[in-house]
Amino acid sequence: MNMDRLSLVLVIIGAINWGLISLFRFDLVAAIFGGQDAILSRIVYGLVGLAGLYCITLLFRDRERVE
Repeated sequence: MNMDRLSLVLVIIGAINWGLISLFRFDLVAAIFGGQDAILSRIVYGLVGLAGLYCITLLFRDRERVE
């Protein structure tokens, strides 16, 4: 799995988690990994944040055209 796909998957996980928090006040990451302060939750939150920053680079890349 390349870095673009991995980052995109992590950003999607983060988006789903934020949607659940917004709609149902349910933090899926915290529920799975033992609360917001648990080390595993913090690692997941950090990875999602880093993936979001990495995905900013996708906005500025030239797309390769296949003709």
